[in-house]
Amino acid sequence: GFAAHVKPLFRAKDRQAMRFAIDLWYYDDVSRQDNAILDSVRAGTMPCDGAWPPEKVDVFERWIAAGTPP
Repeated sequence: GFAAHVKPLFRAKDRQAMRFAIDLWYYDDVSRQDNAILDSVRAGTMPCDGAWPPEKVDVFERWIAAGTPP
């Protein structure tokens, strides 16, 4: 689910950087923007200070494929 697997992917630094548009620690925000976030982490443009390793991208992708459980 989100709290156990997805929220920990986003650091406090990531949350602060994106708060103008989305709260990365808030399920509703992340689930609404899930595909846009996935596109960004796949492309390596999010977070802004370095790409996620493939394992983290896989966790996020599996969460979406599972229907974004809370």
